[in-house]
Amino acid sequence: MTPDDATALVVVDAQRGFADLGFWGSRDNPACEANIGRLLDHWRARSRPVVLVRHDSAEPGSPLAPGTPGNDLLPGVEGPADLLVTKSVNSSFHGSPDLEAWLHGEGIARLVVCGITTNHCCETTARVGGNLGFEVLFALDATHTFDRAAPDGSTVTAAELSRVTATNLHGEFATVVATDDLV
Repeated sequence: MTPDDATALVVVDAQRGFADLGFWGSRDNPACEANIGRLLDHWRARSRPVVLVRHDSAEPGSPLAPGTPGNDLLPGVEGPADLLVTKSVNSSFHGSPDLEAWLHGEGIARLVVCGITTNHCCETTARVGGNLGFEVLFALDATHTFDRAAPDGSTVTAAELSRVTATNLHGEFATVVATDDLV
């Protein structure tokens, strides 16, 4: 599980627009951004591969729309990277440039996934990465999400969604880890 120089850190959608709690609602894991920062500092200090992913939303009124301040990466995230992928769907593997092709070209077989949101773009990236044959480490404490309305009208808390994402991924698509396991 120990990352090496051929382990890419994939930071998914760590963007300013997710700070708009009036739009998104209540969130979990207030330590997410600090943990993303710790992972980035660790990777950058060791010249390990860093992939930044930015969601360019096509939804009208989205805080993540291109050309808006919310589309910008978070301070500290916006630094050096080996690859910047832009996407408008949930998986980082369905953006531009082609993440899978780049990873193969660099000889990378292991990924650490972190970012926003746990149960959407981070989970989808981990699932697709696992299906493509990559070894995926999912840094759960370096992700966060928001409360969601269930089909029956009840609310599923962000903490519960994160717990279920970890349960869905672990041992099937990824190994769920903590930031401390990686730095």
